[in-house]
Amino acid sequence: MTSFKEWFFSQVISRSLGPSRKLSGSENTPSDETPCSVSGSQLTQVTMSQGENSSGSSRKKNLDILDKVEALKIKFYHLLWRFHLSKDNLTVAKVLYRINLATLIRAGESDIERASLRNDIALATSAQQDERSFPVLDFSIKILVLGKTGVGKSSTINSIFGDSKVMTDAFQPATGSVHDICGIVNGIKVNFIDTPGLLPCSTNSDTKNRKILHSIKRFIQKSCPDVVLYFERLDLINVGYCDFPLLKLITEILGPSIWFSTSIVMTHSCAALPENENGYPVSYDSFVSYCTEIVQHNIHQAILDNRLENPVILVENHPYCKVDISGKKILPNGQRWVSHFMLLCICTKILGDINRLLDFEGSIQLGPVTNSRLPSLPHLLSSFLKHHVKLSLDGVESELDAFSFSNDEDEEEYDQLPPIHILTSAQFQNLTPSQKKEYLDELDFRETLYLKKQMKEEYIRRRDKNNGSMASENDEDNQGLPGAIVLPDMALPSSFDSYSPFHRYRCLVTGDQWQARPVLDPHGWDHDVGFDGVNLEIAANVRKHYFSCFTGQLSKDKREFNIRCEPTAAFLDPRGPTYSICLDLQSAGRELMCSLHSNTKLPSFKSNITECGFAVTSFGDKYYYGAKIEDAIILNKRMKLKANIGRMAGSKQVAYGGNIEATLNGKDYPVRHDKLCIAMSILSYKNEMVLGANLQREFRLCRGTNMSVSANMNSRRMGQVCLKFNTSDHLEIALVAIVSIFRGLMRKKSRDRRDI
Repeated sequence: MTSFKEWFFSQVISRSLGPSRKLSGSENTPSDETPCSVSGSQLTQVTMSQGENSSGSSRKKNLDILDKVEALKIKFYHLLWRFHLSKDNLTVAKVLYRINLATLIRAGESDIERASLRNDIALATSAQQDERSFPVLDFSIKILVLGKTGVGKSSTINSIFGDSKVMTDAFQPATGSVHDICGIVNGIKVNFIDTPGLLPCSTNSDTKNRKILHSIKRFIQKSCPDVVLYFERLDLINVGYCDFPLLKLITEILGPSIWFSTSIVMTHSCAALPENENGYPVSYDSFVSYCTEIVQHNIHQAILDNRLENPVILVENHPYCKVDISGKKILPNGQRWVSHFMLLCICTKILGDINRLLDFEGSIQLGPVTNSRLPSLPHLLSSFLKHHVKLSLDGVESELDAFSFSNDEDEEEYDQLPPIHILTSAQFQNLTPSQKKEYLDELDFRETLYLKKQMKEEYIRRRDKNNGSMASENDEDNQGLPGAIVLPDMALPSSFDSYSPFHRYRCLVTGDQWQARPVLDPHGWDHDVGFDGVNLEIAANVRKHYFSCFTGQLSKDKREFNIRCEPTAAFLDPRGPTYSICLDLQSAGRELMCSLHSNTKLPSFKSNITECGFAVTSFGDKYYYGAKIEDAIILNKRMKLKANIGRMAGSKQVAYGGNIEATLNGKDYPVRHDKLCIAMSILSYKNEMVLGANLQREFRLCRGTNMSVSANMNSRRMGQVCLKFNTSDHLEIALVAIVSIFRGLMRKKSRDRRDI
């Protein structure tokens, strides 16, 4: 969800100041007709009103922000009165709305009510001053004109001043260099920066256009314009219009921000309209909208951003242009184009001053829309606290597993058990229910002991291998090819199909250094295989006491492509400590998040392990730094206590957090994952503290049926309860049938009640 500030910026960029059709109002109100957007990345400094005397000038220098905004509003009302523009004009209303909106964003809590009353005060003050006298305004506006040669830039300047200040020529370029043209319009100083016309795009004209644009760039660096006008001829815009190379060149040299304060000026607006398929001229408004969309589309392609919507000004410089009863030039839609021209230029200037005054200038950058989403600092901290380095594929590096195996002297050995006769299916069916239960319990008990024996032997083998005591034996074993081992079947995809091709994805492991398996998508569609990725794990002993491990996963569907890899290198000190470094790379939308982890594990006692770690995370151009310390105490073969605390900082924000966790495993751990886990967490972020509690229980309901229950709650009164049920029997079909029958009965009961 976007913030209020971001919404305001979207209003500044994407909304228009002018209506799309002619407005009905007083005869002094110009009819706005084209969509336009006036925003404020202009390049001039704010000019403040000096008042009616010199004492007022010195007093306004000490005004606060709201007083300065009010002074600009008063000046804006004076300008409207001077150009005979109505305060009820839609463009004026939009400008005032944006000024009020920006003021409320910057105003403090104590100034919100005060800021809301400023508009009425400014209107009343300007009205009183206009009634007393003709106020002197220290207001000037600087306008930069751009466009191809022959589009009417110099002619428009002459029309605004009502005098021939610039030489024009209909057959050849009349402006040879960048220069200022100053004049007075209704008591307002207007300064045009006239520029040489650009040539149509071609191989030969590129060098000339670059030279002209660089000269314009040097000029505006010394004298920054308030408004930029880009000129086009309305009568020459058609389906084949394509000025993208020229617009791209302007963007490349002058920068994308030049378009933020640009209005599109379309000359020859009284030219004959084209005909439609029936042979009749198209409507004026629809033709203007069509041409506006074409030019705007080319600008969007040049700046690689479609959020911008530039204002459009229609101009007609022909001496025989139609005029109204007051002698003002009007367009075919009845609009006084000179008044509309000055109105949009004044609005752009005022909004630019407001944006600089309220420190909004440069808050939005035009260009390709990138993923501006930043990672959540609490989420990064939580992931960092949970991250542990993995050095092998079977998880034997767990200290709790090692403690369990090293103290497993009381367990009854599998080899000492008497032999058992395995029954056939027919023999098993002849047993009584009690005999079946005893037989299955015995098989389950023997299976548990056998798996414990295998895991213990594997632990001992790896421990001896790390100590170097089995080097010669390993050399002999490696001379022959290792046998392929079939991994256990994976979880089935969620599907009601009677046939599932999961057997195609069984995995073969030809050694203890690598594993490859497909990735199951638990949220896939029905009638789908459900495997949408590949997981690869590689572990290797580089040299004595040096180990490396690589874990990677790639998944792809019709919309997203995700990749994550985690290479790890570690040094196991024979004296006990373990030093490791890990690089975690994962995709986040279109961005790539990189995290560098460094861990040191110190086994201070046989049943106590202390770990400290550091992390640096890079996301886009932002960097986040974290540190943590963790201590784990193994009380016995089944119980473990763990506590950690950490800190994550970045983007001028800091988050602190910690966890305390107690885990009680079942008597058959680690063969059976029966456990009870109770955890408490604390998080401090942005002067707010959140406490959380978590409970997790995994157990076997019966043979072949497992259940997991988890619940969490925090101090914000938010929580979650999750139940998971997994069975190898065919009970799930019966449960689905029961639920369907129950819902059908309830619907029938409610239908019977309505009939009664």
